[in-house]
Amino acid sequence: MRASIVTIGDEILIGQIVDTNSVSIARHLNAAGIVVHEKISIGDDREQIVDTLRRALAASQAVIVTGGLGPTKDDITKKTLAEMFGSRLVEDSAVAAHVRRMLESRGIAFNELNRSQALVPEGCTVLFNAHGTAPGMWFEQEGRVVVSLPGVPFEMEHLMQDEVMPRLKARFALKGIVHRTLITSGLAESMLAERIEAWETALPPYLKLAYLPNPGAVRLRLSAYEVEGESVAQEIERQFEKLRAIIPEYIVGFETATVQELVHNTLIERGLSLATAESCTGGVIASRFTAMPGASAYFRCGVVSYSNEAKADVLGVDPATIAQYGAVSEQVARQMAEGVRRIAGADCAVATTGIAGPTGGSDEKPVGTVWIAVATPAGTIAERKVCGTDRGQIIDRAASYAISMLRETLLQNS
Repeated sequence: MRASIVTIGDEILIGQIVDTNSVSIARHLNAAGIVVHEKISIGDDREQIVDTLRRALAASQAVIVTGGLGPTKDDITKKTLAEMFGSRLVEDSAVAAHVRRMLESRGIAFNELNRSQALVPEGCTVLFNAHGTAPGMWFEQEGRVVVSLPGVPFEMEHLMQDEVMPRLKARFALKGIVHRTLITSGLAESMLAERIEAWETALPPYLKLAYLPNPGAVRLRLSAYEVEGESVAQEIERQFEKLRAIIPEYIVGFETATVQELVHNTLIERGLSLATAESCTGGVIASRFTAMPGASAYFRCGVVSYSNEAKADVLGVDPATIAQYGAVSEQVARQMAEGVRRIAGADCAVATTGIAGPTGGSDEKPVGTVWIAVATPAGTIAERKVCGTDRGQIIDRAASYAISMLRETLLQNS
C-alpha cells in the first residue's frame, strides 16, 4: 500500500517554519508497513490543493494532509475539501461543545470565528481532537482515503497515533516494511562501496541497500518493502553478519549508534582518560562527549585555545613553531594535543586547528583546512582534512573526523 503526504501552508514555502509534520507522519506510516510514495508541500491556494490531492489520489491509496484548518480566512483547507468531495459544511455539536469548553478555560471568547471550527464537511468522519480546536477529517472515495489533520505538530501527532493509524490498519490489508541500519566509520562512501561490492551484488533481490553518508560515518540501510513474516528481518541480520566479517574494524553499531558513543564505551572499559584542545571546532568535540551520561569517568578537561596566545600560554605551544609554520599546521596540532594531555594528566588527547571561514584562507591553506592530532602514550599522530566551505559544515565535519581518528587510534593500540 502506498500513501502520499501533503503539508499545506505558505509559511512552509517561505521558510518561516520547518515542516516536521511530514517527518512524523512518514514514521507512523512506515512503521505500519505503508510505503510513503511522496511528500509534497504547497501553499494556501484552492486550485493547488485540489490539483495536488487529485494527483496524489491517483498514485496512492491514502493521502494524509496537514495544515490550513484554523479559524481565520487564510485557512482554506476545510472549505476546499468540502467542495472537492461535493459536501456542505455543517456544525458538529460535539466539536462545538469541546471548542467552547477549551476556549473558556483559557479565557478566550467563543466568537463566530472560533464557532466555525465546529463546521465540518457533511460527508466526512470527524476525528476528535482532544488537544486543540480543529478536528481531523476522514474522507473516503472509490476505495481511497484522504485524511485532513491540523498543522499544529502535537495535535497532529496525537490524531495520527490515536485516530488515523488504527483506522488505516483496520481499513487496509497491510504488509510489513523492514529497515535495519548499520553505522560504519573510517571509510569514505566510495571506498566503502568498493570494499563491499561483492557482498552488495550477492544480496537477495528483495533487499534494497542505501548509502547514507554523514561526517565521519556512513550508514548502510537494508530495506524490504511490503513483506510478511520474521524471515526477512532474520535475513537482514544474516547479511549484516556477513558484512561484519568483511569490515569488522569499520563497524560502529546499528541504527542511532555514534562514533563518540563507541569511544565513550572504549574509554570506560579500558579505564582511560581524555582531554581535548580545540581551536576551530570551538568546544564541539568536548560537548559531544560531555553530553553523554558517564563522561565524568574519563573526561578530564577541554581547552578552547582560539588565539595563538592561548595556544602558547595555556597549552605550551612554542610561539616559534606558530611563527614558522602557522597556527593551522601539523606541528601546532601535535603540540596542542601533547600540551593538553600533559596539563590534564590524561591518557589520550585530541586537538583541532583550522580555518573555519568564511575568511582567513589562502591558496596554500584554503578555508576548510583542518589539522587534527591525537596524542596517546604510544605517540602522536596528525592528519590534514579538508572539511568543506561552509563554516558550520567545517566545524561539524572536523569534530567528527577528530573523534573518528581517536577511535582508530584506540583500536590500533588495543
